[in-house]
Amino acid sequence: MTSVNADSDAPLAGAPALAGPADRVRPLRAHEHVAEEIRRRITLRLVRAGESLPSDRELAVELGVGRATVQAAIRLLEAERLVTTRRGRHGGTFVLSLHDDALARDYLLARLRQREDAIVQALTFRDIVEPHAASLAAGARTDAELEQIALAAEGAASAAPEDDATFTARDNAFHLAIASASHNAFVHEAVVQVRLILNDALLARPASPVWQERTAAEHEAILHAIQEQDPEAAASAMRAHAAWTADNVRELLADL
Repeated sequence: MTSVNADSDAPLAGAPALAGPADRVRPLRAHEHVAEEIRRRITLRLVRAGESLPSDRELAVELGVGRATVQAAIRLLEAERLVTTRRGRHGGTFVLSLHDDALARDYLLARLRQREDAIVQALTFRDIVEPHAASLAAGARTDAELEQIALAAEGAASAAPEDDATFTARDNAFHLAIASASHNAFVHEAVVQVRLILNDALLARPASPVWQERTAAEHEAILHAIQEQDPEAAASAMRAHAAWTADNVRELLADL
């Protein structure tokens, strides 16, 4: 990741300026940029509920900022009920579980209402980009990449039905493994961005064995097409999978 000179709270350099002052988007300040990077890791389940983030010092070194900037970023995430900080011998900053924190779930539902338009647009974009990613992966994947896709599919299918966080993490791993096997950095980044936008909606669904079983069957169809190196079948299977998820997410949004 690009290093940020961030003990100053000045806007980050390089942000585009729009034509009119009324329409100008305020560039992220340094601590907001760090908070967004940590939020991205939490959203993609790179750090799971109940797990601790690296220490302030470790994050500062990794992200190329000062500890004060990291601490300011953590305060933002605490305000969003994404993390909590505990003091003492076994202290640290821990990712909150929605199931154990009613306030965190309230914040999740508030984010869904606030981002409804973006979620709907992401569903439309997903129908374009993920079938294409699957098609490319069917033609370009290596044996090692096929194994990673298969392991992710197996992991999602074997998650306990009540463990929605684990299932979501493994589902993310499946889709990102396919995007990586496309061998196209722009396609991969597009899939990452779609997953970031949709993750709250996917996580807000009640845990359901029916959802998990159908998802596992659809993953298997996508995996088989990629294994057989059939781009058309891979795109078709992914399109059907995305359409079913989109229907469920739209129902969720309608119920908010």
